[in-house]
Amino acid sequence: MKMEFAYLATPFCAWLCAGCIKFAINTLRARRLAFDLIGYGGMPSNHSAIVASMVALIALREGIAEPAFGVAITLAFIVLLDANSLRRQVGLHAQAINEVRSVGRPLRERMGHSRLEILAGLTVGAVTAWLVDLTELWLKDSMGTLS
Repeated sequence: MKMEFAYLATPFCAWLCAGCIKFAINTLRARRLAFDLIGYGGMPSNHSAIVASMVALIALREGIAEPAFGVAITLAFIVLLDANSLRRQVGLHAQAINEVRSVGRPLRERMGHSRLEILAGLTVGAVTAWLVDLTELWLKDSMGTLS
């Protein structure tokens, strides 16, 4: 069985797109280059974009009736639930600890995501998968007309 490059490249492209968008949003909000705000939390969710890109690519290429789609959607639910519940709670706990603690470096508070940040990540991931699929189809078609 031949591995298609798109299955490897798409999640990376989604991560890169979401990260660049997040950096731009953080930079605009902070009115400075916000390198220190790179990481967990924020708009859009990188994790959501990565898993959504794979779910969307599998749906586009193989269909939703395939086992790979079921595996991808299961993984996506786990990641999304974690981003919205567990990691968000960890961030809220860090915020509460920082309020009462006065010594040492403050704990990182931006850990989880709001539903809007997750939705934005899902959108970035799905659009990325669609663009990768569309680009590959276009390239195959143009290579076919050249030969």
